[in-house]
Amino acid sequence: MSKVLRHALLAVTLGLSTSALSTPLVESVDADRERLVGIFKHIHAHPEVGFAEVNTAAMVAKELRAQGFEVHEGIGRTGVAAVMRNGDGPTVMFRADMDALPVKEETDLPYAATEPTKDLFGNEIYAMHACGHDAHTTWLIGMAKQLAERKDQWQGTVVLVAQPAEELIMGATAMVKNGLFDVVPKPDVLVAGHTHAVLPAGKVAISDGRRMAGTDQIDVTIKGRGGHGSTPHAAIDPVVMSAMAIMGYQTIVSRELDQSQPAVLTVGAINAGSGNNIIPDEASLKLNLRWYRQAERDMMIDGIKRVTDNIARMYGVPEDRMPTYEMKGYSTPVINPEQETEHARQAMMAALGTDNVLQGFPPVMGSEDFHMLTFPYPEVPVVFIEVGAGSEQGWENFVEHGQLPKYLNHNPKFVVEPDSIPSGTVALTSVVLSFLGTK
Repeated sequence: MSKVLRHALLAVTLGLSTSALSTPLVESVDADRERLVGIFKHIHAHPEVGFAEVNTAAMVAKELRAQGFEVHEGIGRTGVAAVMRNGDGPTVMFRADMDALPVKEETDLPYAATEPTKDLFGNEIYAMHACGHDAHTTWLIGMAKQLAERKDQWQGTVVLVAQPAEELIMGATAMVKNGLFDVVPKPDVLVAGHTHAVLPAGKVAISDGRRMAGTDQIDVTIKGRGGHGSTPHAAIDPVVMSAMAIMGYQTIVSRELDQSQPAVLTVGAINAGSGNNIIPDEASLKLNLRWYRQAERDMMIDGIKRVTDNIARMYGVPEDRMPTYEMKGYSTPVINPEQETEHARQAMMAALGTDNVLQGFPPVMGSEDFHMLTFPYPEVPVVFIEVGAGSEQGWENFVEHGQLPKYLNHNPKFVVEPDSIPSGTVALTSVVLSFLGTK
């Protein structure tokens, strides 16, 4: 078989243009395709939620040790960090998140997650990789092999991080607080990739500036006085107060914030009571905030407390029973710097072909926490890459009709196309290699 024909066949396999396939990286990843897709399907079939990624982390550690990395486990409970030193040069960190979502899968995939798993507290739950972290973890494993086999081409230090609890927006911070930088060096640049449900496998997108919003997870506990459902006048009903608070929160964004600045305030859950005729003592609201500027964040947090506290006072809640606020997950916005973004774009165009590297996608209100790995070193640039994981048909519908895929991230029927495993590995490995020194 001629080399040109072999490249053409690889292009069909990976969804890439033939002009992009002069690089041995594409051929090497394609040769590893069966192994990587098998790993991806195994991770998908065995999801583990935030801070409970015990088996996934153990598998990652084993794979990275096999490639000659110095591996450190149990950072931030289940996080893994691996180091490969190869002479003098830059230090490049790449992060993949491992956690799944507490969602019961409803796909008909032959490798669907069908068995329950356990959360951090030992509760039996159903979980699903409904956001593509199974692909992210596989990209890291595939990258490790490519870097190990190409040590004669690069110099410097590579740090690979398999992070827990991204969905909780807590994992990166937990790793840093638990001594990540006691065992790995400070990076010169941090890179991460994420599946994109609209882009087809084989394409990637990267743009500078705002990419993903900052976020807060807040639990609000509203305390009342429990009683019989037939005598509400003898109780202080936290359910009614919660309903008023939820509606009041909506006016914070619509009436208090600068409408030219994006912000979202969502109440994702309300937990209260145990019976039809019992007024409970308290109710809990689970809030999520999204923002790009500190001003909007501060106004939302202040507004939440002001609305909730004053509702409690209006209903006669004593001062020692006022609402409480638990600040949980937190992450700043993801901002891609211009110079490093262009550097990464050039690397991916060389690996994938110019037509397969898109730019100009607008920022979103989704959030990430990978960049919190560099929280102690705010001067370190971070590069966030969107990796196509959707179908060709879905992409055509979007381009021609503006129609989004029916099932996006966090939906129980969300599917990552397996072709995104080799193409994502090629794209992200090319970026990491480009930031390292050359021999």
